[in-house]
Amino acid sequence: MSTTPSPPAAPPPPAPPARSAGRAWSVLMVLCGAIFLEGIDVAMLNVALPSIRADLDLSTGTLSGVVSAYVLGYGGFMLLGGRAADLLGRRRMFLFWLGVFLVFSGLGGFAGNGWTLLVARFVTGAAAAFMTPAGLSIITTTFAEGPLRNRALMVYASTAAGGFTLGLVAGGVLTSFGWRWVFFAPVALSAAILAGALLLLPKDGPGTREPAPRDGAPRDGAARDGAARDGAPGDGADRDGAFRDGAPHDGASHDGAPRDGAARGGAFRGGAFRAAGRAGAGGRGRGGSFDLAGAVSVTAAMLLLVYGVVRLEHPGDGAAWTALVFAGGSALLAAFVAIERRAAAPLVRLGILRSGALVRANAGALLLTGAFFGFQFLVTLYLQELRGWSTLQTGLALLVAGADVVLAPTLTPRLVRRFGTVRVILGGFLTAIVSYLLFLPVGMDWTYAAMLPSLLLLGVAFALAYGPLTIAATDGVAESEQGLASGLLNTAFQFGAALGISIATAVHVAALDGTSPGDRLGAFRAALVVPVVAAALGAAVTAWGLRRRPVPPNAPAEPDAPARPDSATRPDDAARADGTARADGAARADGAVRADGAARPDGAARADSTARADGTARPDGTARADSAARPDGAVCADGAGGSGAAAAPV
Repeated sequence: MSTTPSPPAAPPPPAPPARSAGRAWSVLMVLCGAIFLEGIDVAMLNVALPSIRADLDLSTGTLSGVVSAYVLGYGGFMLLGGRAADLLGRRRMFLFWLGVFLVFSGLGGFAGNGWTLLVARFVTGAAAAFMTPAGLSIITTTFAEGPLRNRALMVYASTAAGGFTLGLVAGGVLTSFGWRWVFFAPVALSAAILAGALLLLPKDGPGTREPAPRDGAPRDGAARDGAARDGAPGDGADRDGAFRDGAPHDGASHDGAPRDGAARGGAFRGGAFRAAGRAGAGGRGRGGSFDLAGAVSVTAAMLLLVYGVVRLEHPGDGAAWTALVFAGGSALLAAFVAIERRAAAPLVRLGILRSGALVRANAGALLLTGAFFGFQFLVTLYLQELRGWSTLQTGLALLVAGADVVLAPTLTPRLVRRFGTVRVILGGFLTAIVSYLLFLPVGMDWTYAAMLPSLLLLGVAFALAYGPLTIAATDGVAESEQGLASGLLNTAFQFGAALGISIATAVHVAALDGTSPGDRLGAFRAALVVPVVAAALGAAVTAWGLRRRPVPPNAPAEPDAPARPDSATRPDDAARADGTARADGAARADGAVRADGAARPDGAARADSTARADGTARPDGTARADSAARPDGAVCADGAGGSGAAAAPV
């Protein structure tokens, strides 16, 4: 019985030079500044709304539209913005849209009527929709997947939360000098960030121009019928289960020689898988064609769905019209899916959604922000309308919920390393449930000390869940699709926030039977059930992920994966039934080719794939096109060896 030698252990990745590491953290600081800008901009405007209304004599509908316009622009263009970063260059998209953000934020400060303010907020939201996923994808492609990237994402997440929390206080202070400063302050901050970004952000590299596969399989090294389809790399098999050009594409060049561990489709940089190309691999086909139909349909769908969510805040405006808006958005979304399935170069590779871990992370993100912002909206309502607190007092009271600014970059990374991402996220949701439940019996005479435990736990919950959800939504995603993953995540965050506020508002309005303090308090308590339910659903979705080990979008197939009916198998069972290589990448004793393209232990196959299965070189020194050799030296038409198969003579 032959013994399979163990492959040599890969040397540990070299530590990055101090100068490169320092530059990477400088890039992170610039991008943290951008997400801080976004958070503080939204929070300061919310605080200044009463002053804006009084100065410009705005109606209630126009005032609500000032907030809704930003949400429409942000949520409507987020998915397109994420993919645009992959296709057109992350640095280019970030810089351009940061400039747009700066200009239209200043326009809002000079607004003399409601329409100017509405246009300024819509374009500012659209700019943030392109800028935010570009920034996040720069982080995930700058830092190698693992503890270093996790730490960077925790710092990023804490900065985002800190911007919103501090914006409540800063908005109150600036509004005391005049509401226009709420718009001018972000202009100054944007200019500083833009200067730093021009100096520090890495240049965009040339992107690949090949169409993305429509079935979710990676372009290089994956079989369409002979490999795992969930975006997992195969063992170098092509459509018929055979090696393309006679060489495994998983760490090997066209002639079969390894390329220092770097495959055509990706490379290992410090232990993190990187797909080829700085820009994206999808959306543009050969010749530069762009999936215009997909871009238009998904943007229109997102705009209608966000508008429908915003309309939920005003149930008296016509339920039939709201239902029609949702129906139109859903129809456009279905049309987008149909377009992407048939497109030669789809804007969004639908196969990325086959990853259960990624879907759960996005669902968790939606439920987390839905519960958090719904609760924060209700608490603000309670403090200002029921208790008569000022804007500044309310901001200071909610400041303690910003504990995640400190906890996210310090405590959370340690918990993730010890317990794993999913368990930490689950802990965050469970903590949030306790926080919301503690606030349910709130009364008219509650002191701040009585509210404090709930607000503190809320900060802890956000620290435990927000950053790890970002990790879970981007782990295992190829570099060419990091913008898409970031767009999906931020779309979920934005939809969740809008949905949470809208549903909480609708419940509050429906439960309000009178105008007495008791009636208003009862409606407030009824609406507080919304964040409790959202957090409980988030915990359930996350707990489902503990039942099985999560498989990232580009992970290899599991060793015990079931056989696929369309796969060709070898008679000696050397290859897996689904055409994929063994998970450990070790050579098989029966002579199967290893996934990394190394020689077989019996010496039958040469490392460059030029040998026949009987150990003799072919006269022309080249490998067969399908590279699947039979024991007698003949190659099967379907790429599988063995007696009884139709063989092409050598």
